[in-house]
Amino acid sequence: MTDALNTKKSEEIFGAAKNLMPGGVSSPVRAFKSVEGDPIVFDRVKGPYAWDVDGNRYIDYVGSWGPAICGHAHPEVISALQETLEKGTSFGAPCVLENKLAEMVIDAVPSVEMVRFVNSGTEACMAVLRLMRAFTGRDKVIKFEGCYHGHADMFLVKAGSGVATLGLPDSPGVPRSTTANTLTAPYNDLEAVKELFAENPDAISGVILEPVVGNAGFITPEPGFLEGLREVTQENGALLVFDEVMTGFRISYGGAQERFGVTPDLTTMGKVIGGGLPVGAYGGRKEIMSMVSPSGPMYQAGTLSGNPLAMTAGIKTLELLKQEGSYEKLEALTKKLVDGVITAAKESNIAIYGQSISAMFGFYLCEGPVRNFEEAKSADTNRFSKLHRLMLQKGIYLAPSAFEAGFTSLAHSEDDINSTIKAFQESFSEIA
Repeated sequence: MTDALNTKKSEEIFGAAKNLMPGGVSSPVRAFKSVEGDPIVFDRVKGPYAWDVDGNRYIDYVGSWGPAICGHAHPEVISALQETLEKGTSFGAPCVLENKLAEMVIDAVPSVEMVRFVNSGTEACMAVLRLMRAFTGRDKVIKFEGCYHGHADMFLVKAGSGVATLGLPDSPGVPRSTTANTLTAPYNDLEAVKELFAENPDAISGVILEPVVGNAGFITPEPGFLEGLREVTQENGALLVFDEVMTGFRISYGGAQERFGVTPDLTTMGKVIGGGLPVGAYGGRKEIMSMVSPSGPMYQAGTLSGNPLAMTAGIKTLELLKQEGSYEKLEALTKKLVDGVITAAKESNIAIYGQSISAMFGFYLCEGPVRNFEEAKSADTNRFSKLHRLMLQKGIYLAPSAFEAGFTSLAHSEDDINSTIKAFQESFSEIA
């Protein structure tokens, strides 16, 4: 692809969309506000590739923000969906597919003895917060700055400049009373969490976090951090919740909790277990999950939950991931990509800090290390914006934000990775 990228149709469609939808999009990051130019309008996807409405092809490292771990429109997933489609698109009633996917999730994820399917990660996190409070009889919850748990009111909180601070609403329309019980701490700061427990005795229902942060770029837990959270929550009679909507079945088949050997009380999941269709789930110890209606008093419902199409796509995706060598391939490809990006940046004397685990990766245009969101904010976002546009022109589709994780898939080839590294080399040299 040349620098004279033709995006005329994308521009026309997005121009019309701005009069039809707020900002022209159905989700904010798609609007390319934090990078230069207008968004690319997709027409179709297949394997590791995406084509826009102007016919340009891109090697895709967004993967529908996670679910396309086997590649877009995998033939076995499509075939299974077509078979299910003939039986109907929605039941609003129990179906055997729910049992099958539930068994697969329970078998894979260490913390999960019982699971409830919902329709999105936001929905899963809303429900698990209510469950934390119902089970413990406590109202307060600790979250971490830079960890995103959906757009529900109680999670839209920005941490203050202190070591650990009471959250204030991070969006108009969110009452302070709603977030008054949301406490925040910097990620990877165990002492801040201990201070919050000391300051709020017998008041904190639990701690929720992305065990590997994917919504502030890509930040991994320092040695002892997850283990410390497990210990401090148990000491204080609180619950530990891993939001594995991004990391579940990506960091490893059993998620980050299997990878790091730390088992939470509850887990939220999504993306991969829907195989590209809208889905979410939460699960955990049977003792806790038995509080969920209709088994127990905590109410949560969803008309389209357990949708047969989403269940089918999830089942087939997990079957593909269980095949021998899947995660070894993902680990090797992703590491090669990140190592290549880091080398390319250094060749152009550009400061960079990057990491990868299995099918997830991220890099920051700064010296690093990056251990929390405050440190992530030192990244050169202006330079990233220019880099993003240059990479688009060279046929590489990266997340349109300096603070989002990237994703590889089983469909990416060595040639795709090599082409991507070459594009990074050329782009870094242009912005150096």
